[in-house]
Amino acid sequence: MERMQQQINERKAVLHIVKTEIIQRLNIPKSAAQIDDDTALFGNGLKLDSVDATEIVVLLDKVFGIKVSESDDPGYMRSINSLTSFILKNRKKH
Repeated sequence: MERMQQQINERKAVLHIVKTEIIQRLNIPKSAAQIDDDTALFGNGLKLDSVDATEIVVLLDKVFGIKVSESDDPGYMRSINSLTSFILKNRKKH
């Protein structure tokens, strides 16, 4: 039970970092509290573009030490939640 609570807290912390980093780096006029965890990064969600996607790849490297490779499924860029899952999965490899 304690391990599960630790994982929940870790996910919440990463979600907050992802939201605040995206807001700051991409000049999104919202607060972290205004962005739902399931918000899409592209399309009707945050309406990011390909330049913003490159900035997210840089964010992954600079903030989390994750190098994205061509073999990674690009589906991690679907939403805040999918990006967070990608970080949690790959952060442990490094």
